[in-house]
Amino acid sequence: MSKALTILNRQVVACRLCPRLVVYREKIAREKRKAYLNWEYWGKPVPGFGDPEARVLILGLAPGAHGSNRTGRPFTGDASGVFMYPVLHEVGFASQPTALDREDGLELRDAYITAAVRCAPPDNKPLPEEIRNCAPYLDREIGALVRLKVVVALGRIGFEAYLSYAQRSGRIQSKKEYAFGHGAKYEMPDGKILLASYHPSNQNTQTGKLTRKMFLGVFEEVARLAALP
Repeated sequence: MSKALTILNRQVVACRLCPRLVVYREKIAREKRKAYLNWEYWGKPVPGFGDPEARVLILGLAPGAHGSNRTGRPFTGDASGVFMYPVLHEVGFASQPTALDREDGLELRDAYITAAVRCAPPDNKPLPEEIRNCAPYLDREIGALVRLKVVVALGRIGFEAYLSYAQRSGRIQSKKEYAFGHGAKYEMPDGKILLASYHPSNQNTQTGKLTRKMFLGVFEEVARLAALP
């Protein structure tokens, strides 16, 4: 891990900027879900995870209450991760298809995973000011990923979070020409590629809105783009 990312992640874990999220994440960690009564929940903001030399950034929404908020690692221990990591493994970005806990040996290759919001929000719906509070962390994270070429936004909030970053940093003037849709692809003015996917939430995968074939197709394209000179 680079020094910049190590410092950033330490500051993320200590963050208490959003009172509503602090109360919620800690309440969930105390009360737990029956299936996880023997777990010591993480109950803190969840830092990014992956290869500091990554050419690919995967940008999600926020930790799940009994997933990342329990395990302390993005998309680990919940249905979204069960759907996503086998695809990342098949394409070559993950060392194994399963993500159970922080000590399970999983490593990412050429990919880094983070979220627009670092704390589990009630009903998976962060407030606009909570997204804004997390934005400086995202700015620093992207700045530390010096080899970054491709950004995969999982869901509309992740997509909007990246566009907001591009606007704050002067890379784009307006978001109007960037419409979210599964498989949407944009070459940004700085040369990075932004790809959009539906979020691999239970709500999308169980209803067929997002199928494995659709998701795999996005990441096959990501792998192709990341490998380009």
